[in-house]
Amino acid sequence: MPDASAPAVPPTPPVALSALLAREDLALRLIAGPSDPGLVIHWVHTSEMADPYPYLLGGELLLSAGVHIPEAAGSGTYFDDYVSRIVAAGGAALGFGLAPVHDTVPRALVAACEAYGLPLLEVPPQTTFSGVARAVWQLMAQARLAELRRVTEAQQSLAAAASRADPVPSILRRLAQRVSGWAVLYGPDGTELATAGRLPATAAAGGGPGGGEGAARVRVALAGLAQVVTSRPSTTATDTAVGTHLAAYALGTGQGFVLGVATPHRDPGDHTVASMAAVLLSLLTGEHQSGSGAARSSALVRLLLGAEPEAVAPLLGAGRWRVVHARPDSQAADPVAASALGAALGSALVDLADGEVRVLVPANREPAEQPGWTLGVSAAVTPQDWAAADSQAARALARARATRAPLVRHGARPGLAELVPRDVAAAHARTLLAPIADVPVLTETLRTWLSLHGSWDRTAVALAVHRNTVRQRIARCRTVLGADLDDPDVRMELWFALKQP
Repeated sequence: MPDASAPAVPPTPPVALSALLAREDLALRLIAGPSDPGLVIHWVHTSEMADPYPYLLGGELLLSAGVHIPEAAGSGTYFDDYVSRIVAAGGAALGFGLAPVHDTVPRALVAACEAYGLPLLEVPPQTTFSGVARAVWQLMAQARLAELRRVTEAQQSLAAAASRADPVPSILRRLAQRVSGWAVLYGPDGTELATAGRLPATAAAGGGPGGGEGAARVRVALAGLAQVVTSRPSTTATDTAVGTHLAAYALGTGQGFVLGVATPHRDPGDHTVASMAAVLLSLLTGEHQSGSGAARSSALVRLLLGAEPEAVAPLLGAGRWRVVHARPDSQAADPVAASALGAALGSALVDLADGEVRVLVPANREPAEQPGWTLGVSAAVTPQDWAAADSQAARALARARATRAPLVRHGARPGLAELVPRDVAAAHARTLLAPIADVPVLTETLRTWLSLHGSWDRTAVALAVHRNTVRQRIARCRTVLGADLDDPDVRMELWFALKQP
């Protein structure tokens, strides 16, 4: 049954009743009930039932032409009963259509709506009920578009603030401006590390920004709410104090930092904006607490200045590593998707180039299949073999794409390569592949074609070229190398050579 205290709310912004009355094309007229500008409509429903209660969810503009009204209704309690049921169901307003049943709105209905505080709208004969409904949907669409634009602009503003030299105070300032309220960052011990904005007028009535008894109560309540999200599994919590809406957002997992927000309203758009700020602050506070960001920066600088990979690896916190190459299954990868993939694999060492993502993952975190991605994974190696692992992951990804497998790992089983000294094997490979060594496209095509057992179609998929292009390249390799590529012994020898670093 409908609950007037907690009506269902659709995923669209409500429409102010005053905005609907302002539509000149509808010519609606408020003839009874309150004219509060804060009254809103969540949807429109038409019914000629004498008791519409079972069919209302709450928040409706109920439209009726009075077909259900008996002739003797004015002398009894019919209208009182009718209006009281609409109010009990949470109806927002009643629209009564003139003609063809009634030339005027019944006086008893006007009196009942006045008594129960239900706004009563007179709908003129030229205005159809479907026209009223269409006007409500149009106003909702306009409100939705305006809200999306506001949220998008706010997110762009927050992202710009995060790139400033003082990112945390900048994010708090932008957030406070966008929600017309007050923002605060609490440390793990509950202290206010940074604040921005002004407490809403309802809270700060007793003084200036952040002053007054009401403001003190709001600050205490918000600090208590921050403790709630750090002591319970929920990462968000809301409350109300002194007419001010409060929200707290735990930053990250187990960090102890909390974002608190005090606003005069609680709008879905404000929650979206605050959540975006919480994500950005989570990244910043996470780096601050763990020091991993500084360690990665140090490792990068040392590599650029000539240090060997094995010398900087201790800064990254692992001895052995895997390289993962990945491509999204549908649209091209973007920085946000690349970072999300890195987080899912347990590493912040992510590189995005030409639509392909490379992730350096500690060997103790075994990469698993990721929905929407195709992955190639190298063997676990020490930093001095990162380059070789990168090649392994690239080949594994090519094979995964060709076979349409979500993940392919580089084979780590001991093979014949271990029976031949590495320098001897490398010299033999250079000699054998010399005719195509200066044409990387031929080398890569031959490697992929051999790895896929000479399949033209799979090789074309793996290299993202036409199968005729593959045939032409392999024919060129056959000619330049002077080799019979149909001979399994020749294929084996070439594959052995191509696997050498």
